Amino acid sequence: MTAFTPRPSQSEILAYRGGKMGISAVPGSGKTHTLSALAAEIIARGELGPDQEVLIVTLVNSAVDNFSSRVSGFIQAHGLLPHIGYRVRTLHGLAHDIVREKPALVGLEERFSIIDEREADFIRKEAAQAWLQAHPNFLDDYLDPEMDDSKRDWV
Repeated sequence: MTAFTPRPSQSEILAYRGGKMGISAVPGSGKTHTLSALAAEIIARGELGPDQEVLIVTLVNSAVDNFSSRVSGFIQAHGLLPHIGYRVRTLHGLAHDIVREKPALVGLEERFSIIDEREADFIRKEAAQAWLQAHPNFLDDYLDPEMDDSKRDWV
């Protein structure tokens, strides 16, 4: 990995030592690179307890891979083993991890599962078909060829 020479604003971020921090910057300004370097610095300083890790939360899966790769590179540059001392998750992945630990707190069974969009579409279609079969005449008024035009517009 190429040596990272931070700009002054990035150096301020790398000097972080605890508490809240917000970073606002335009796309391409180096946020991911700087935060990856910060995560590696926190790990390299050895200040984390045995039950602690750096948690990086992002919105999209592609950013998870990007952060993981960059943090790993910075950690290796410090002479440490990659993929230890940090976790990168999407917001949804983190929520899943939290719920998976204590599903009863949100009213779920221990062995709950999360379905994908394809499965959700299938369930919706099946539910709609079952309802229409149970109510076969429901749409008759809407299919009436003699329907008044004003009612047809409403439908």
